[in-house]
Amino acid sequence: MVTTLVLVLALAVSASAVVALAEGPWGADRGSAGPADSAARHWVNTWTAMPQLTEPGNMPPPPFTEERAVLVDTTLRQTVRVSTGGGRVRLRFSNAFGDTALPLTAVSVALPLGGRAGVSAVEPGSPRRVTFAGRASATVPVGAQLVSDPLDFGLEPGSDLTVTTYLAEGQPSTALTSHPGSRTTSYLQKAGHADRTRDLDLPGATAVNHWYLLSDVEVLSGPGTAAVAVLGDSLTDGRGSTTNGNDRWTDRLLDRLRAYPATGAHPATDEVAVLNQAAGGNRVLNDGLGPNVLARLDRDVLSRSGVSWLVVFEGVNDLGTAAATPAAQRSVTTELIAAYEQIVVRAHAQGIRVYGATLTPFGGNAMYDDPAGHREASRQEVNSWIRTSGRFDAVVDFDRAVGDPADPRRLRATLHDGDWLHLNPEGYRTLAAAVPLRLFRTRADRPTG
Repeated sequence: MVTTLVLVLALAVSASAVVALAEGPWGADRGSAGPADSAARHWVNTWTAMPQLTEPGNMPPPPFTEERAVLVDTTLRQTVRVSTGGGRVRLRFSNAFGDTALPLTAVSVALPLGGRAGVSAVEPGSPRRVTFAGRASATVPVGAQLVSDPLDFGLEPGSDLTVTTYLAEGQPSTALTSHPGSRTTSYLQKAGHADRTRDLDLPGATAVNHWYLLSDVEVLSGPGTAAVAVLGDSLTDGRGSTTNGNDRWTDRLLDRLRAYPATGAHPATDEVAVLNQAAGGNRVLNDGLGPNVLARLDRDVLSRSGVSWLVVFEGVNDLGTAAATPAAQRSVTTELIAAYEQIVVRAHAQGIRVYGATLTPFGGNAMYDDPAGHREASRQEVNSWIRTSGRFDAVVDFDRAVGDPADPRRLRATLHDGDWLHLNPEGYRTLAAAVPLRLFRTRADRPTG
């Protein structure tokens, strides 16, 4: 009788342990929501920036960069524009390119003064401490990223968020992870060996137009929220857009998604986050400014939280940096198309729909336009494949949106920033307007192979 009772109790304890293991992590992340509500909620990236190794010209200015260290005793204040909102947030910090550990002394979040991008002041009463495993400080290992604890903090969709970081020791190396093409002003201040992350302003701080260390913001979201990630180069990173204007084409797309009403079978798209995973000079096939797309696909798209769609708008730099000879262009065109195939296969394996964007014109650009037209012929061949192969789940025809109908080799004169390659704010608005919003459906429509 005693043996039977012990066996029953052991089975009961084992069953409870299995339930606890199945449910345990979600309790901490999902707050006090009930079981049904918790099962429907999930983390979704609402902002991201592609991590890069900081080049010498993009390092923090003196005295923030020293001979063998960077950001010592420095308060770093940055603003980012989120896509979707929510009541619970967490941050990710990246040391992807560091060759030493990155110690974070203190981190806070707040609302920027007036809700504006690129300001050093925050709204009174809004700063909140960010923790890591319950601690105010944390260390990001070499090559790693660190996710903060969830924090109750209200964010409105399309609003700006201030993140302030204090590094007492700095990073004992100059291998700093950043996103130089922020098109947003950040602030650096020597902190006087004090944590100033919750100060309302940083008077006298040094302004820089780069993001450092911060790579992601996530929000705890309902079942209808999902993200579209964009792989791109400087045309998506926003060269030619306005500093602190949030007028890259991905920002304009977010504005359209938020304004799109629910119609019939298509849900409202105001719950779609837009993740800009682009960097100037980036390429699909070879490393350039940042790892090539095939190398960074897992890091920048497949591992991001809540991604349901992927837009691939990259390849111009591959064509433009390959030699302007028939043999070299045949080779890069074949390899570029094969790479697109790989991206589709790998994304479909994760249930992500993939949309191909045609490459925009560069006729007249001093670097990429060759007199014999070999690179233009490659662009036309690549675009023909994107449009007609059927490998992408849909096509976004940026080429036809901004190309000059009278001279398809060139951009429309009113849409570029002067170099016949990069667009101006009106050009980026035109790109965003060319994206069919009907493409962003619910997860029930995800691919299976």
